[in-house]
Amino acid sequence: MITVTSPRALLTFLAVALLASCATTGTRPEAPAAAKPAAATYAKVDWKALPAVTDTDLQAGFAAWRSSCTRLKNDATWAKPCATANTVSDKDASAIRAFLQRDLDVYSLRAGGHRADGLITGYYEPIYPGSLTRTDTATVPVYGTPDDLVVVQLDSVYPELKGKRLRGRVEGKVLKPYDDAGSIASKGAKAPVLAWLTDPMDLQLLQIQGSGRVRLADGKQVRLAYAEQNGHPYRAIGRWLVEQGELKKEDVTMDAIRAWAKAHPTRVPELLRSNPSYVFFVRSADSPEGPRGSLNVPLTAGYSVAVDRTVVPLGSLLWLSTTRPDGTPVVRPVAAQDTGGAIAGEVRADLYWGSGDAAGKLAGDMKQQGNLWLLWPKGVALPQ
Repeated sequence: MITVTSPRALLTFLAVALLASCATTGTRPEAPAAAKPAAATYAKVDWKALPAVTDTDLQAGFAAWRSSCTRLKNDATWAKPCATANTVSDKDASAIRAFLQRDLDVYSLRAGGHRADGLITGYYEPIYPGSLTRTDTATVPVYGTPDDLVVVQLDSVYPELKGKRLRGRVEGKVLKPYDDAGSIASKGAKAPVLAWLTDPMDLQLLQIQGSGRVRLADGKQVRLAYAEQNGHPYRAIGRWLVEQGELKKEDVTMDAIRAWAKAHPTRVPELLRSNPSYVFFVRSADSPEGPRGSLNVPLTAGYSVAVDRTVVPLGSLLWLSTTRPDGTPVVRPVAAQDTGGAIAGEVRADLYWGSGDAAGKLAGDMKQQGNLWLLWPKGVALPQ
């Protein structure tokens, strides 16, 4: 806790506090950005180094990336490639290949020690039963942004902190951290209730995914999107189960976590308190499009990924080589259109699989080894 006596004192506090509690804008809960290792992150390679991709995947991946251009048309890095891409038919694989090879260079993403292998996981848009009013079975509130949540954008004073925010509550002249998830669950929040769910685990997983739908009794659905976060760091509930000796690390999946919660209902509040992060939502217009990611464009199932934006700028085009949990190869261009709290590192991506239970099963089981290549505009300096 600190007493704020002037704007300058507040800004000094914010800069220091950022080290302990910060988040970037986005649709999913964020973790504090990790520093890049000293090893090279980008290794230039020839186009021939890329694994082969089918025309179908090439066309779909290109179309997903080109949708980013609605947000990138005035971006100095991508304005020219986007302008050219808009003249290329997403039905013409040959034209797409010609455009990519003419306008973009290829860089293999490498982690510390120049390792090219990394972790590829998955996420999805869940659909949970619920109600717009509290009922005997729907008793778990989904909160909108609290009235007393203060969000400070830091890059207006510290340009090197671009995209970083600090969240808290001001009481008099005292700036306090906002309530953690355990406090909000027990005491509530000064916030509108957007919907009511039937299971506290549904709320936790909705917050982890960052968006989702509530299926009402009449069959209609209400889409919820990320609005804000309480400023506390995200801590994986699966990791808590491992630390408690309840699950082995290699066995942690969404299904395993749900099974544990069902078998230990009295310990579910303890499990949920282990993650102090709490996400607030906003109702979003329903549409056949996917939810919007951090870039504010609809995500494309199978072709949009969440990335560490300190390594891969949002809007970038990547080439992904990994497998599904059953070993089926997944090789395709993908669009970096989202971020996530657990997505940190050079060779790291979270692949969006779509909506519903089938996508959720696939996403929950996905913990695959993979490789990533950054396709970057020729003549443009690499990300710093």
